[in-house]
Amino acid sequence: MKVSRIAAAGAAAGVTVLALSAPAFAHVTVQPEGEAAKGGYAVVDFKVPNERDDASTTKLEVNFPTDHPLASVMPEPVPGWDIKVTKSKLDKPLEMHGEKISEAVTKVTWTADGDGIKAGFFQKFPVSIGTLPEDADELVFKALQTYSNKEVVRWIEVPQDGKEEPDNPAPVLELSAASEDGHHGSSGDKASDSEHAEKASAKTAAADTAHSDGTDTTARVLGVVGIVVGAAGVAYGVLAGRRRSNA
Repeated sequence: MKVSRIAAAGAAAGVTVLALSAPAFAHVTVQPEGEAAKGGYAVVDFKVPNERDDASTTKLEVNFPTDHPLASVMPEPVPGWDIKVTKSKLDKPLEMHGEKISEAVTKVTWTADGDGIKAGFFQKFPVSIGTLPEDADELVFKALQTYSNKEVVRWIEVPQDGKEEPDNPAPVLELSAASEDGHHGSSGDKASDSEHAEKASAKTAAADTAHSDGTDTTARVLGVVGIVVGAAGVAYGVLAGRRRSNA
């Protein structure tokens, strides 16, 4: 009995380690390339994983906040995807670079002109946005993900502080404070704004790669350890059982 328990414990340990090394359930999310400072500009990535084994993601619709409209929204071209930018009239005009803006982008839609995002893969959709509001700590972007089998997943539930994460949380962009010298990441002309966004993107590219590499390595190590531990436990149980039978 003792030998059997040891073998079972070894196998269970291997399964547990493998489970811990598996990727967590993924959602549609939004993250800045660099920082997203209040009152400034930023390049953000909408990260879309394909969570179905029998269908591809063929369409993504991202609704931009109307409570804090963004005067400048410029998607980056993504190979294999058509992009449609939808604008709407504003109840209250915005002022940008000394000009009044009476409409703002309220939705961006990406539609695959091929297979889209296949099972086991994800895609990033970069967008330059600004100016970011100074009177908010976050921006909520409700998104709809459409699969090749016509299924639509609505990532529109707003997470609430102190409560469990909803099943289909909306992408939320956390805004950082402006620097102490009052610089918001914008300089008053469009060329400098674009340069700032590009620098922010380049600054974090290496960090993202390093983080991804480190995470993948850790997962592989844990997976191998789990397999070795589980196999050792099973083998020990079998060998011990044979010895007892021979005795």
